[in-house]
Amino acid sequence: MTTTRPEQPVPDYVAPHDLLLGKVVVVTAAAGAGIGAAVVRRALEEGAAGVVFSDTHERRIAEAQEALAAEFGADRVRSLVCDVTNEDDVTALLDAADELGGVDVMINNAGLGGTVPITEMTDEQWSRVLDITLTGTMRCVRAASNRMIAAGTRGVIVNNASVIGWRAQEGQAHYAAAKAGVMALTRCAALDVAPHGIRVNAVSPSLAMHPFLAKVTSDELLHELKQREAFGRAAEPWEVANVMVFLASDYSSYLTGEVLSVSSQHA
Repeated sequence: MTTTRPEQPVPDYVAPHDLLLGKVVVVTAAAGAGIGAAVVRRALEEGAAGVVFSDTHERRIAEAQEALAAEFGADRVRSLVCDVTNEDDVTALLDAADELGGVDVMINNAGLGGTVPITEMTDEQWSRVLDITLTGTMRCVRAASNRMIAAGTRGVIVNNASVIGWRAQEGQAHYAAAKAGVMALTRCAALDVAPHGIRVNAVSPSLAMHPFLAKVTSDELLHELKQREAFGRAAEPWEVANVMVFLASDYSSYLTGEVLSVSSQHA
């Protein structure tokens, strides 16, 4: 007998506590209404001295820049188009952070999904997801680490993984492999940079609702995914962003190489 889980109400938005006061934060894939956009807003609310955010969509990033600059001040917000498969774009992203004083926190949110069974998956589909989601994260971890080491900064890197890196889902072989790779990258990179005082952690969200996801996912699948959650609902993007900010803050000073599940999925 299948149990229907009632949808619990979304909690009140959490008030800021200056967790990132004075920090320069870089966030990839952060235009629009998803997790990246939520973590940019949360970082600004938490007192970041400056936030540099990127995306591949010029119109959306321009709109986000205008809105955030008006709300938080143009001197605290920078944005630029960045394709994480392009090394020059990643370099330009860190150069923009240098203009604000240099990167203290790097949040790697860029990723690409898609649904296709392994029997029909092409090499191009596989490679595209892996290049953006896994190799793109590696490029950003490498670039940010080198900037932090050169500056003598005891910085923090936070990667966005997924519960699909742990749990099977049909049609997600490429995405699951990439996200499992992000988890392994996080653990190994953390050891590589620990002697420099740099921490590397990741979050592993299950289901975070935003307009783009609703547009590309059927109502039936969304209902099924929500029923896997103990609260009977998807996370709000800001609920995931809260955990990313925690990992970026001094409250998690002894955490490195960890992957925190941001999920209410039940066993």
